[in-house]
Amino acid sequence: MSASFEFLGPDHFTAGAVGQPGQRVFYLQSRERGKVVSLKSEKEQVRALAEYLGSLLNRLPAGSAAPPANLALLEPIDAPWAVASIAVGYDEARDRILVVANEALEEDAEGEPASARFLISRAQAAAFVKQADALMKASRPICPWCNQPKDPSGHACPRSNGHVHH
Repeated sequence: MSASFEFLGPDHFTAGAVGQPGQRVFYLQSRERGKVVSLKSEKEQVRALAEYLGSLLNRLPAGSAAPPANLALLEPIDAPWAVASIAVGYDEARDRILVVANEALEEDAEGEPASARFLISRAQAAAFVKQADALMKASRPICPWCNQPKDPSGHACPRSNGHVHH
């Protein structure tokens, strides 16, 4: 049974990637009162979370808090579990955005999946959107014909009968 986490006022909430494009491992990371939690996630989860947070922020009145300055991943990165799904809500009473990540369980795993709950500020959400955007821009370029990522060495495109595009 994996540990669950609840961060009611994190001072750090970010996404990052480790490794070369094409082999990068993505993480969601948060810190509260010196305790750091890094969760392994998929690139698409980071992108979807950022898109959702961006649309949520557009519907809320503008916040006045200064955005966090440092969005780098904190070392060491030791993920207790991988993320299966992410849900987002808005806590109007606290003016905080709730991000809930749920654990991906192995097929034969016993028990309930763990979860991590992060109550982040609007400024943290806005900074996360910018950080995720920068991460996506650092990704491999997408082939315009098949929408698959292209490697630096070229790309055997299934829509062009295996011809390599550079």
